[in-house]
Amino acid sequence: MTQSDIFIVIPTYNEKKTVGHIVDQLCRKGFRVIVVDDGSRDNTIVEANKFGAELIIHPKNAGKGRCIREGLEYALENNCEAAITMDGDGQHSLNDIDKFIEEYKKSGADLVLGNRLHDPQKMPFIRRCTNVCMSFIISFLITENVNDTQCGYRLISKRGIEKMKLNTVKYEIESEMIMEAKRRGLKMSSVNIDSIYGSEASQINPFLDTVRFIKFIITEYMRR
Repeated sequence: MTQSDIFIVIPTYNEKKTVGHIVDQLCRKGFRVIVVDDGSRDNTIVEANKFGAELIIHPKNAGKGRCIREGLEYALENNCEAAITMDGDGQHSLNDIDKFIEEYKKSGADLVLGNRLHDPQKMPFIRRCTNVCMSFIISFLITENVNDTQCGYRLISKRGIEKMKLNTVKYEIESEMIMEAKRRGLKMSSVNIDSIYGSEASQINPFLDTVRFIKFIITEYMRR
């Protein structure tokens, strides 16, 4: 396996300040980078294209889940061995990519999750409380402990992309991926990662996305 066999899938929305540097560094390392832009109104697309990203462009905002699904489908169609999803806002350390690849090679896991909660003090308090709560609920539903179910930094094997049937279009995608991995008998693992928090505002709508998560959980519970 070479670096070019690993695709990096980055959903973006108005991230011109950070996406160029991220794409540049990843391309220099030999990865194929897919930026799925979700209707940005700034120069995100220009910056991503300038530094070598392969682009999927939505004229209107369609949701993070749809972006990730399309990015994974693109990676599969181009014969990836695995794909790593990460955010385009600079919160994920590029130094942690090697951890995902090493864990994938060592464990053979089809889904390697990033765990930010090994050092929870680095995470803003509200996000920490939300993530702990959601991780508890998902862990209960799948009867397997997952420390950080909401982290978007994760590796999915080619087999995992083929087996999982993902349908959500918003932020439920991280939870759905875990539920699907369990449902399809895929092996999961995790690695501790660092997160970089600055002054950027979260794009999650506290009310609407909480309602979506509750509806998602009820639907998943009924499928058990």
